[in-house]
Amino acid sequence: MASPPRLEVWGVTGMPEVGRAADLAGLIADAVVAQGDELRDRDVVVVTQKIVSKAEGAMAAIDADDPRGHRGVVEAESMRVLRRRGDLVISETRHGFVCANAGVDLSNVDAGWAALLPEDSDRSARRIRDGLRARAGVEVGVVVSDTFGRPWRRGLTDVAIGSAGLAAVLDLRGTDDDRGRELHVTEVAIVDELAGAAELVMGKADGIPVAVVRGAPAGWFRPGSVRDEIVRSPAEDLFR
Repeated sequence: MASPPRLEVWGVTGMPEVGRAADLAGLIADAVVAQGDELRDRDVVVVTQKIVSKAEGAMAAIDADDPRGHRGVVEAESMRVLRRRGDLVISETRHGFVCANAGVDLSNVDAGWAALLPEDSDRSARRIRDGLRARAGVEVGVVVSDTFGRPWRRGLTDVAIGSAGLAAVLDLRGTDDDRGRELHVTEVAIVDELAGAAELVMGKADGIPVAVVRGAPAGWFRPGSVRDEIVRSPAEDLFR
């Protein structure tokens, strides 16, 4: 009997505070070894946007005494504002993401600072993947994750804003379901699902900004891009 499909997800503890120009790949590799683990080929390393932004200097100074001091940064990071409701702004970023406050975040950063989205999260993921290959000698996939809300549903979930070494979308169109019917529209955002799984072991306030997912099928590993595969163009979007 064939073994059932199985994924293992675990958080990387012991990561130090990340500052500008930090070697994220080196810090991750060292933290994995320090907790008695090791990375393997075809692991997926999920890294939160916050530490990527800190390492890349994607931070903006704000007035720490003004509760609305980040509003100007939100406006500057928004290419187009779609909705406003009180202090909440739903806008489109230059990356093509539609999200709250243009992805500007005040959590888990020092007072007087706001974290911005990385300039190119796919490139950030590639840099971490290449660094892990050099440091640990492994071929892994990398996902840069962030927390987004969702239309029509309450609650937040982590999604991928960048990826490397992985198919961002698994296209099942043209295959058959278990009844033999051909699938015509099914495309699975596997990098989003991996980001959501990783968030379950990282938490929002536990100081665990990296997780490893093990057991992903070999067929998921190929060149991929969130920007090219996940972001829906306005021409395909019924709500913009």
